[in-house]
Amino acid sequence: MGSEGPPTWASKPCIMGIDEAGRGPVLGPMVYGCLYCPLSYQKTLSSLNFADSKTLKEEKREELFENLKKDDSIGWEVDVIDPRELSAKMLRKVKVNLNEISHNSAIGLVTRVLRIGVLLTEVYVDTVGDPEKYRIKLSEYFPGIKFVVAKKADSLYPVVSGASIVAKVTRDKAVRDWVLDETAEAMDRNFGSGYPGDPETKAWLANHKHLLFGFPSLVRFSWGTCTPYFKSMIEVLWECDKGDEEGSSSGSKKRQLKLTNIGFTGCKRKSEEIESNGKGRCKFFQSRKLELVSHFH
Repeated sequence: MGSEGPPTWASKPCIMGIDEAGRGPVLGPMVYGCLYCPLSYQKTLSSLNFADSKTLKEEKREELFENLKKDDSIGWEVDVIDPRELSAKMLRKVKVNLNEISHNSAIGLVTRVLRIGVLLTEVYVDTVGDPEKYRIKLSEYFPGIKFVVAKKADSLYPVVSGASIVAKVTRDKAVRDWVLDETAEAMDRNFGSGYPGDPETKAWLANHKHLLFGFPSLVRFSWGTCTPYFKSMIEVLWECDKGDEEGSSSGSKKRQLKLTNIGFTGCKRKSEEIESNGKGRCKFFQSRKLELVSHFH
């Protein structure tokens, strides 16, 4: 999502700012946004009253976003990272932490703008983690570009302030228009700000958890905020299939993956359906000679 087509000034030296919105909330996507323009437009950019989006009221942010979209000397792009993608990456066996996800998103935005033919010479980034290490990482990816990485860059550089507005307005709209796929009864949208400390958000989480299926897709269930709610949920065991058993070496069979192994806890129900010796397949499947089938004849 972003500006349509390459701008007429793409071959001129250009600057770009990058910032995010929604890093901390337990609800909704994280959005990375960028704003780019000719280097010669930098002084004009300073006069457009861009500021750190967190210091502006919603109406003002939306007004500024509409203005910059109409400005032929400005281009913009966003990367909307779904809450399910965030949680899935953070809970993988080889975990991808939030800083790495953020770095990859910023790198993706630079790559996207370069691919449409924009001659980027300077990029300003609001830091995630150590500014100097981040700058070196970006410079190694894009050796022909000068990178400036700083804390509070959205307050220091108008091009980053503009990017913060792009990211914030996009995220606010994504949350506002979010379609809840789940069909449980009594679902509502009164989830507050989405930040972990918001009492309204906490109440919404408590009222919208399912004992088996967990939370709606809007929720980043890998967040520590969700952990206390899992204690009352049903424990789920993921069973190995026959291929996993045969592929494991003798004496060191592949163990089941439990949700408790990745941070989930719950009440244990002893029944044939979940009983297992902790190795290989569940007794339920063994006793019924059930096997995983991938091809039908």
